[in-house]
Amino acid sequence: MESRNPAFRGNAFGGQGGGYGAPPPQQLQDMYDAPSYTPPAQRTMTYDDVVIRGFMSLGALVVAGALTWAFVPVPTALAIAVVAFVLQLGIGLFISFSGKANAPLVLTFSAVYGVGVGAISHYYETLYNGIVFQAVVGTALAFAAVLAVHSLKIIRVTPKLARFVVAAGLALVALMLVNLVVGIFNDSGIGIRESGPLGIAFSVIAILVGCFFLLLDFDSIEQGVRAGAPEKFAWYCAFGLTLSLVWIYLEILRLLSYFRE
Repeated sequence: MESRNPAFRGNAFGGQGGGYGAPPPQQLQDMYDAPSYTPPAQRTMTYDDVVIRGFMSLGALVVAGALTWAFVPVPTALAIAVVAFVLQLGIGLFISFSGKANAPLVLTFSAVYGVGVGAISHYYETLYNGIVFQAVVGTALAFAAVLAVHSLKIIRVTPKLARFVVAAGLALVALMLVNLVVGIFNDSGIGIRESGPLGIAFSVIAILVGCFFLLLDFDSIEQGVRAGAPEKFAWYCAFGLTLSLVWIYLEILRLLSYFRE
């Protein structure tokens, strides 16, 4: 019996379609002639992307630090700083090991870090007038110096150098943790955070390691732009720059305090 549905006629079951469910010859030819599928082009990272996101990250840190300075009383500043630094460490480790650096995560990291930086800066400023401005100037000079070293290729970043810097950074953090634990039973800890020669030497080494981390950041940015890294990689670069700059700032702040006592 003939079907009454016209959809089952002609092209659908043969007729001029040429086969069960096959499209017409012209349609088939058009399909063959069509260009192959290409995924939509993804914009690659540029130096401007890193600069913009870097300013956004540092801006979030400065705003959070300024608000903390204005509204957190000095007697509670150190406690607030400890809590903020612990939270910042957790967020930072998540970004580092997951590789998921995006705007919400990096800006949250910067804001939380800013709370700690603002609290500790306010505390030091009450003890030593003008020390925060000096530390900011010192950090800016360190940034400019490392940028010049990188631009002039005075020090070339190699895998061996990168491994050494990371190992040195982990060693410094481990010593800080040991000093913190020992400080529970002994006020001076192991002496690396006191104003004597050992404390000064430790801070100088920490500043140098921070500068080398900054050098690694510059190299990572350059390699990312050359390799055509995706635009979102700029947030990871901004995260690294913020981390390195604050590291340098805090160590300069502590080093300056040794000469004010």
